[in-house]
Amino acid sequence: MVLVGKQAPNFTAKAVMADNKIEENFNLQNYIKGKYAILFFYPLDFTFVCPSEIISFHNHIEEFKTRNCEVIGVSVDSHFSHLAWKNTPIDQGGIGQVGYPLVADLTKSIARDYDVLIGESVALRGTFLIDKEGIVRHQVINDLPLGRNIEEAIRMLDSLQFTEKHGEVCPANWNKGKEGMKADAAGVANYLAKHAEAL
Repeated sequence: MVLVGKQAPNFTAKAVMADNKIEENFNLQNYIKGKYAILFFYPLDFTFVCPSEIISFHNHIEEFKTRNCEVIGVSVDSHFSHLAWKNTPIDQGGIGQVGYPLVADLTKSIARDYDVLIGESVALRGTFLIDKEGIVRHQVINDLPLGRNIEEAIRMLDSLQFTEKHGEVCPANWNKGKEGMKADAAGVANYLAKHAEAL
């Protein structure tokens, strides 16, 4: 299912917050109201690729915060498992005190709603960029062994914010600070005349 351009499916579930408190009724739309969000799914706690992604999101959390963006992780584990994993040192297979919520999707209903559930067992590595109106603007789904690129998630957030601010589009390989492109024939021609060889 392609969710781009659609309202992000809302949910209420238990979550372990950044301060390790258990939120019994974590509601996506209430939590991200007026903000951007990166909602990402990962297969399971206490696994192998997952901690590298979770820690990388944590290491970049201030970059998301400065862009008015919340990060939220989701897996089919319980909130007890999330908390135990956070309380396990990194050098012993844990994730440490990551600075964003981890949502418990024991019923797998959230993964189902985002169409990332595989084999009715675990979620694929889905990443969803949600805008301030609660609309999904970008999604990418990786198979289980393929770790995602957190810097690409930031690049896509920058792209969205650039287009909203300037009314221009972002060409291939665009990065923050680079020139955008007017979305008309003349704009494309001008951009390609200057940048085609660098693409």
